[in-house]
Amino acid sequence: MCWKGFSWLVFGWLACAGSQAATVGEGEENAWTADSLLLTVDELFRLGETNSLKLQADLLDEAMAYERGKTARASRLPDLQIGLRGGVVGQPIVFQRGLSDATYPDTPDWSQNYAVDFTQPLYEGGKIRYAVRKADLQAHAASLQTANDRADVKLGLLEQYMNLFSLYKQREVLTRNIEESERRLKDIRQMKKEGLITNNDVLRSEMQLTNDRLSLTETENSLILVSQQLDILLGIDEDWLLLPDTSLLHRAVALQPYDDYVREAYQNDPAMRLLRKQTEIARNEVRLTKAETLPSVSLYASNTLARPVSRTMADMYNNAWNIGLSVSYPLSSLYKNRHKVKESKLAVQVTQNAEEQKKQQVRVTVRTAFLRHREALEQVEALKLSVRQAEENYRIMQNRYLNQLAILTDLLDANTVRLNAELQLTSARTQVIYTYYQLERACGRL
Repeated sequence: MCWKGFSWLVFGWLACAGSQAATVGEGEENAWTADSLLLTVDELFRLGETNSLKLQADLLDEAMAYERGKTARASRLPDLQIGLRGGVVGQPIVFQRGLSDATYPDTPDWSQNYAVDFTQPLYEGGKIRYAVRKADLQAHAASLQTANDRADVKLGLLEQYMNLFSLYKQREVLTRNIEESERRLKDIRQMKKEGLITNNDVLRSEMQLTNDRLSLTETENSLILVSQQLDILLGIDEDWLLLPDTSLLHRAVALQPYDDYVREAYQNDPAMRLLRKQTEIARNEVRLTKAETLPSVSLYASNTLARPVSRTMADMYNNAWNIGLSVSYPLSSLYKNRHKVKESKLAVQVTQNAEEQKKQQVRVTVRTAFLRHREALEQVEALKLSVRQAEENYRIMQNRYLNQLAILTDLLDANTVRLNAELQLTSARTQVIYTYYQLERACGRL
């Protein structure tokens, strides 16, 4: 058995089912030889989060939002420019009278210009402040999107994980049923030799055994396929056959009052929080748009060293500096931004409407999971009794058949009822776990 670098305990698949391997066909060896891995729910979630491509993309979005925040804050810093110009000075022509009597004064052949310009924004009408706030809100929204997707990834993995319970139980029941059918067929053949029954019972038993073997093969193939799907999503060797933690089916999962679930979902559901954050972003966008109509004030300073002197063309360096305040007012924004402000206000109403829609959806989701969870709990208790009754019914029918007091059809029907009761019980137990995690998802706990 290969450990593949994992620290978890590796079992054969029989350790989970609790039964020995049944022969798929007479004289045929079982091909069920894949390595197995016991996987707990905590490991399922941990590996699923680590290897989810969707979550990796969300983390990249978070990193981009963080960098946008740093870029927005950099707008508060001064602008500093350094310039250098150098070139050939052309020969100037000076006309003494009109366009006649041209003279060609002596000038330097080369010009140089070195400049340092400094600008510090002092007031931008709130554009910088709201731009920084927008970046921070977007970063928070990105983290909420990650949390929402993380919960969806966990719930999707859990749904496939729950399928393993049903498939393993189905395999266990079919294996046991095949063993009993083989023993029963042996007894029936003996009874046929003694002339107690007709060959019809032998044929019916053989057909039932064949169908059970085909169902077992189909179930084992389904187990391999579901395990492979989970292996790929978890980033492990896709040849591993996963074994679910059977103790999960017997975990106590009590219900809280419905109103508590709804109240917590409104407060903590990542999707609800994301919509609230998007509403904040929309409101901030209104302020940012209005800031476009306010004046801008900046402090500026510059120093320039140049040759030749521009007025006299003397071949000398000239150094000049200046410092002051710059004030500008975008008058055109008074009529250009009016519709943009109105559009931003409508965007706020759109996000608020989305919040209300999500609240309705949350109530439906919580109510559905709440009722299904309670229904599954009740089904478990009812089906426990049904399983005991089906077992007793099968035992009685088997004794009656062996004593020639019942026909084979009655015995096979009793066996089918017993098989279905056990599978329904396992299905109800898995439904208890799944609906419990659905409630956890709706409340923002997952």
